[in-house]
Amino acid sequence: MKLPTFLIIGVQKAGTTSIYNYLKQHPQIYMSPVKETNFLEKNWEEIETKRKAKIDTFEKYCQLFEGVTDEIAIGEASPNYLFHYQSSSERIKRYVPNAKLIAVLRNPVDRAYSDYLMHIRDAIDKGRRNSLSDQIKYRADKSFILLKGFYYQHLQHFYNEFDREQIRVYLYDDLSKDPVNFMQSMYQFVGVDDTFSPDVSKKSQVAQVPKNTAVNQMLRKENPLRTIVRSGLRVILPLEMRQSIRSRLIQMNSQDKKAAPLSPEERQQLIELYREDILKLQDLIQRDLSSWLK
Repeated sequence: MKLPTFLIIGVQKAGTTSIYNYLKQHPQIYMSPVKETNFLEKNWEEIETKRKAKIDTFEKYCQLFEGVTDEIAIGEASPNYLFHYQSSSERIKRYVPNAKLIAVLRNPVDRAYSDYLMHIRDAIDKGRRNSLSDQIKYRADKSFILLKGFYYQHLQHFYNEFDREQIRVYLYDDLSKDPVNFMQSMYQFVGVDDTFSPDVSKKSQVAQVPKNTAVNQMLRKENPLRTIVRSGLRVILPLEMRQSIRSRLIQMNSQDKKAAPLSPEERQQLIELYREDILKLQDLIQRDLSSWLK
C-alpha cells in the first residue's frame, strides 16, 4: 500500500496550486490526482456533510495513490491542514506519521487580500462584499479570510507534535523571486533529484475580479436564468462546449486585481492585526519577516 511521503500542509493563497503543478512535473514524484484531498483535515467519518466527491474514508484516500509506480516521493497538497492544526496533526500521526511536512507561508496581509478577491471572483458567500475593514472591525474573530493569516500557534503545534527536521517552512516571497531555485530546494527536501528544472512559466490561480458583479453571480452560481439557458443548450451543445462557453464569458467579465486595490488604510489595519503574530513567527522559524510589517 502506497501512501504520501510528504504533505503540503499550508497555506491557502500562497502559490500552492502552482507548487502542486511544479511537483507533478518531476519524474520522480507522484502527486495525488486530487489536489486538496483534505482527508487528513478532520474526522470525516464522524461528520455529516454535503460536500461532493469528498475523500471521507481511508480506503478512498488510498485509492488516490494506486497509480504509483517507481516514483521516489509521493505527495499531496491540502493547504487547510495547517489551519486545522489540531485535528490534522492527529490524523497525520495516525496515517502517515513519517511524512515530511511542508508549509508555504505568505505575508498574511497579502494573503488576506488575495483570499478576499477570490471570494469576490468566485461569488462565495452569495457574492457579499464585506470590506476587509468591516471584517477587521466586526468579524476579526470569525472571518476565515482573516483567521487563516495567523500562523504562529498553528506552526508551533506542529513543531511540538513532530520532529522539527520533519518540517520545512518556505516563504511565498522566495517563490516569487526565484521559482526554480525554490522548487529545487523543495525537491531536495522530499528526496528527489534537485537538479531537475521545472517549467515555471505558467502560474495558477492568478487573481482577478469581475467587471460586473451581477453578471459574475449569474455565471458562477445556480439561479433560475442559468438553469433555463443550460436546459436549452443541453439539447444542442455537448457538455464540453457548454463549459467552454461559460468559461469564456467569465473571462470576458474579468479584469486584473488592480481594479480592486487594497487601500493604504486597510493595509495598515491588517498589519496591526497580524503584527504580534508575525513577530512571534519570525523567531519561531528564524527568518526576518520585517518586510511583512511595512
